Amino acid sequence: MILGIGTDLTNIERIQRTLDRFGDRFRNRVFTGAEQIRAERMKYPAATYAKRWAAKEACSKALGTGLRTGIAWRDMAVSNLPTGQPVMAVTGWARNRLEQITPEGYETVIHVTLTDAPPWVQAFIVIEAWPAGGTPKHPTRPSA
Repeated sequence: MILGIGTDLTNIERIQRTLDRFGDRFRNRVFTGAEQIRAERMKYPAATYAKRWAAKEACSKALGTGLRTGIAWRDMAVSNLPTGQPVMAVTGWARNRLEQITPEGYETVIHVTLTDAPPWVQAFIVIEAWPAGGTPKHPTRPSA
């Protein structure tokens, strides 16, 4: 069953301006260390940061809260499987919220897709639940 859907469209140039203005203060507030390492290894770090920003916005929407009621940017972390597929792990308040919306006897997976067409990036998140002990439709699960 689908528990939540979220999407976000972000402008890479806006993220670049924010990086230029606030630098590490912005990076450390929004992105985990692993996310920062990945972004800084890329040819265009701002595009990688923008994709992760969009994914976090979309995830907060899929959780049904947006970024208002206590959820922190770093409670949501985007990483990639060896195949390059993005995955989302949630901790802290975001993990608590996921547990609140998950029906008893069910497990969840957060599906993530990211795309870009500079200067734009888009993220789409679907939170899916299936009966505990069953097999998810998509077997890749991020570690929490």
